[in-house]
Amino acid sequence: MKVYQANEIKNIALVGGAKSGKTTLAEAMLFEGGSIKRRGNIDDKNTVSDYRDIEIDKENSVVSTIMHTVYDGTKINIIDTPGTTDYVGEVVSALNVADTALLVVDAHEGLNVGVEIGWRNTSRLVIPVVFIINQLDHEKANFDETLAQLQNAYGDKVTLAQYPVNQGAEFDTVIDLVYMKQIKYTKGGGDAEITDIPDSEKDKAEELQKALIEAAAEGSEELMEIYFENDTLTIDQLREGIRLGVANRAYFPVFITSAKECIGAGRILEFIAASAPLPKRRYRKTNEGVKMHSNPEDHTALFIFKTEIEPHLGEISYFRVYGGAVTEGMDLINSKTNSKERISQLLVSNGKTREKVEKLYAGDIGAAIKLKSSHSNDTLVDPSNKNVVLEEIIYPDPVYTIAIKADNSSDDEKMGLLLNEMHRADPSFGVNYSRELKQMILTGMGEQHINLMKWYFDKVHNIEFQFFAPKIPYRETITKSASADYRHKKQSGGSGQFGEVHMLIEPYTEGYENPSHLNVRGTDVHELEWGGKLIFNNCVVGGAIDTRFLPAILKGINERMVEGPLTGSYARDINVYIYDGKMHPVDSNEISFKLAGRHAFSEAFRNAGPKIMEPIYDIEVLVPEEMMGNVMTDLQGRRAIIMGMGTEGHYQNIKARVPLAEMNRYSTTLSSLTSGRGTFSMKYAEYLQVPGDIQTALLKKYAEEEDED
Repeated sequence: MKVYQANEIKNIALVGGAKSGKTTLAEAMLFEGGSIKRRGNIDDKNTVSDYRDIEIDKENSVVSTIMHTVYDGTKINIIDTPGTTDYVGEVVSALNVADTALLVVDAHEGLNVGVEIGWRNTSRLVIPVVFIINQLDHEKANFDETLAQLQNAYGDKVTLAQYPVNQGAEFDTVIDLVYMKQIKYTKGGGDAEITDIPDSEKDKAEELQKALIEAAAEGSEELMEIYFENDTLTIDQLREGIRLGVANRAYFPVFITSAKECIGAGRILEFIAASAPLPKRRYRKTNEGVKMHSNPEDHTALFIFKTEIEPHLGEISYFRVYGGAVTEGMDLINSKTNSKERISQLLVSNGKTREKVEKLYAGDIGAAIKLKSSHSNDTLVDPSNKNVVLEEIIYPDPVYTIAIKADNSSDDEKMGLLLNEMHRADPSFGVNYSRELKQMILTGMGEQHINLMKWYFDKVHNIEFQFFAPKIPYRETITKSASADYRHKKQSGGSGQFGEVHMLIEPYTEGYENPSHLNVRGTDVHELEWGGKLIFNNCVVGGAIDTRFLPAILKGINERMVEGPLTGSYARDINVYIYDGKMHPVDSNEISFKLAGRHAFSEAFRNAGPKIMEPIYDIEVLVPEEMMGNVMTDLQGRRAIIMGMGTEGHYQNIKARVPLAEMNRYSTTLSSLTSGRGTFSMKYAEYLQVPGDIQTALLKKYAEEEDED
């Protein structure tokens, strides 16, 4: 395959809602570019993009696919991303290495949550956007309504480059406002007929082209001066203005297609080749803040943005070259782990078809197979540049949490290895074993996201398992002072055990004062790894307890704080005062005082107004205005406190604080309430006391579980 220079490469990502036709559009673009001789389709399950067994089974994209084609001497790398909100991690990965986003909008469904998510991520990452209104051949296509929705949501920078003459089942004709020509397509592909614009469309076309020229003129001061002087721009000047405007996100052109009928795909390729930004326009920062602009003169630097495991092949690492060039057989360093990697095979991809290439220059996208220890978000550099680490992709916070357990304990190890493998392939999928909850916890972007793992376990690995609602990481604390003493005494022949401890406990608060009747001789402050503090005070006088036994008492208290007296949850924010006790000259030892301290603490804790605390999360819900009522009602049923509301585009933003215990499967509920159009994010805020009735229920449940054990 030809080796392409940095100025001969364009990188695009196809983003948008599910069923908007992104995969079909990718197929049409590959066909128009000559990369494939025959177009596949979703129904026949033979597209280049959706080639994986899971995608064929579900008839939907679930993983982003890397492809490429060539048009007018330009190599165009295409990343087709899933449209369902649960797979937003794939969208974020793709947009981190693309230079332009084609935001595909369904002409009969219009603006939906997939478009919103695509727009939000392109805005956050400052990526140029080209809107593609697709499926104009649908019998219910409504171009004018779809355009109005886009302009209402994203402003008048959304400007037509084309419009349809005859949308609907007979759609085949487009007015191109750049060339001011009418283009009549042959359905299914083939040469288009280009003619002058008919009189019936001239006035409309001239009015719309004037808006296009005004938008393009804002691309530079020079073009603006030409426009003011001549009241128009030449075609070359117009294209230059569009190119500058797109690159600077000052202009978002709208093109139209019927990907299914291969209408308009060639024109999009032409636009990308001529006017989409080059790779050098965008940069990726290093750990030292240096901007790498895909310069072939720099040291070699690759960024792995995607890892995938394929049967019979193993791990495939997809990367973008941000500096220099990479060749087959090249030895590089993983700058995060300092491990060596050899690029034994250098490949470019078209779905499952991969072709060897001898070299890739900065700005290009390629793949390597079976790297030893490099995965998504890793940087590979030449040894002379081994301290350079490129900034990692920042994934959205997970919104769905579930616990998992294998039916057969013999599968535990295999399941753990597979889950970690899935995390490496998709970092937005999280897995960890919680020692606190004693559960394997999975996190993801929604129920469908987690069900991907379920599909692989069921269909590929034959592991039987169960999902459970995750336990809540409650905390236990006290609200008043209490004293207790405990004597541990044991005699069973030979040396015995004896230790007696008297203690006072109080709630810890900032600025607390020690009890006036106790003489504090020493204080140890312990910052607890699960939050809060334990303050351990030595108030023993007269040698009632030897100081060598105090660490054992503290150890006993710590053991009880790890497994709190009320529900077995972590305890926090407690002041402990050891003020008296007794020893035996022979039988006293560390184990005796550890047990005495543990039991005395438990008794005092139960008498100190114990309270259970629950984690509270800040959540933000984005929802269409007409659906706010149902969403608010549902939140209030979850003990939410509404903190505020605002507007974000044409969506309403609800901010609330909700107990984590009430958020189980919320993403599924929200999707049901809003027909998939609502999204939310959540972040830990603080711990607060649970209401009395809930505490009573928790205590009862814990007691029943203890009895069962």
